[in-house]
Amino acid sequence: MLRELHLRLPLPQADSPEARLRATAQALHLPPRRIRGLRLLKESIDARQRTICKQLRCLVAVDEPLPAPPPLPTPPAPAPKNAPRVIIVGSGPAGLFAALRCLELGVCPVLLERGKDVSARRFDLRPINCEGRVPTDSNYCFGEGGAGAFSDGKLYTRATKRGDVAEVYRYFVAHGADPVILTDAHPHIGSDKLPRIIQSMRAAIIAAGGEVHFGTRVCALLRSADGSRLLGVRSADGREWQANAVVLATGHSARDIYRMLAEEGLLMESKTFAAGVRIEHPQALIDASLYHLRPGQARPHNLPAARYTLSTTIRERGVHSFCMCPGGFIVPAATENDEVVVNGMSLSRRNSPLANSGFVVTVTPEDTASFAREHGALSGIAWQKQLEQATALAGGGAMKAPAQRVPDFLARRQSITLRTCNYRPGITPYNLWELLPRGICERMAEGLRLFERNIPGFTGEDALLIGTETRTSSPVRIPRTASLQHPQLAGLFPCAEGAGYAGGIVSAAMDGRLCAEAAAAYLHN
Repeated sequence: MLRELHLRLPLPQADSPEARLRATAQALHLPPRRIRGLRLLKESIDARQRTICKQLRCLVAVDEPLPAPPPLPTPPAPAPKNAPRVIIVGSGPAGLFAALRCLELGVCPVLLERGKDVSARRFDLRPINCEGRVPTDSNYCFGEGGAGAFSDGKLYTRATKRGDVAEVYRYFVAHGADPVILTDAHPHIGSDKLPRIIQSMRAAIIAAGGEVHFGTRVCALLRSADGSRLLGVRSADGREWQANAVVLATGHSARDIYRMLAEEGLLMESKTFAAGVRIEHPQALIDASLYHLRPGQARPHNLPAARYTLSTTIRERGVHSFCMCPGGFIVPAATENDEVVVNGMSLSRRNSPLANSGFVVTVTPEDTASFAREHGALSGIAWQKQLEQATALAGGGAMKAPAQRVPDFLARRQSITLRTCNYRPGITPYNLWELLPRGICERMAEGLRLFERNIPGFTGEDALLIGTETRTSSPVRIPRTASLQHPQLAGLFPCAEGAGYAGGIVSAAMDGRLCAEAAAAYLHN
């Protein structure tokens, strides 16, 4: 008999197989000898009380052997020579997982990426951080691996309706990720380790006959004479790429793609997103609050850097933390040289002395309506761009970011001095009330006071706000039918974050797989 069981064990005992066996036998009222096997399915830290525990979800075999765990995916078989082709625009998680799924379904993927491969892309981060200069096609947002490659590699998602989340984790493990992500309730790979996993995925795609082309920025669609069917795409270097199906997986920062679709006369819709700042604290402050540590007490070595999730609603707008990076860094995520955008990332060890998180407020199409007459469905992008340009001016140039101590923000005064921040281009004192829309600032101020109740010190002298966080999600949705195609153009499959259907690495990967399946069905019909 197989049973699924939830256990809660104090931290010192939780990692002991003997303690887990005793607790399981006691919970099931059985002698230990009847338990033939015990497999951990999921674990998480429970620090709600002073005695810190682990919550364990286990599969228990009683009176019978434990079955083997689900196997890891194997490399796809080579595509047949006459296999139909699908063009995949973008090699972020959606594009990579779509390409792997296409090969499994007997379709040959042609992956077109505007940026560089993930190894070469690393060198383009230096001019951003050290010179304040953005290589516009290869940066923190563009290039192999997408925005997630050098922005943390967090895998946690609530988007379970698109498919099997665990299957996505198994793909990552098959390509070199630590198997701990299969059982961690908040799995994380780290920006130092994710690149080699991406390289392994690319190698598998090429080995099976798929194509990967870097430095290939798509600028036009090729359509049938009546305009109703897609025949391929044209890249900026003049090359034409022929295929009857195109998966558009370009991410939420490829604004030129939205403009291309608008010029093609294809429907798009404004949607809700969020904007605000990054908030940074000493990691020790977060640890002390969430792990109930005494003043000066170090975090126990067997506890990870503490993380938080905070959320509330203030006057019909969400105010929440976003992409929290324990032991992390703040990075410049701009894609053009006249803007400043901040984001967060962590390495696998999460050992930076500082923690940061997005601290953002919901922005609706109603808030961006003043841009709608000129920009239509792209009004949210115009709103973002204006704020990002204003942020660059407030920072003083060279990718420096405007910043303010939280107590000064609450008092609506500019900070005279700022503590050291790990945002490498540097920060400049600035009153964020003069930069962000008043409605966002007012809600942020109320939210900060509320969150102080959850984490004492959240609004203290060591808390720093760095502007601005604008790329939380796409302000645009590209509509699609039940067959996942654009309603006006057969063969075009808008996909993942850039199309408004995902929010993070795992949900993008799952949507990429779904679009690959839809494209394969379309081509085989």
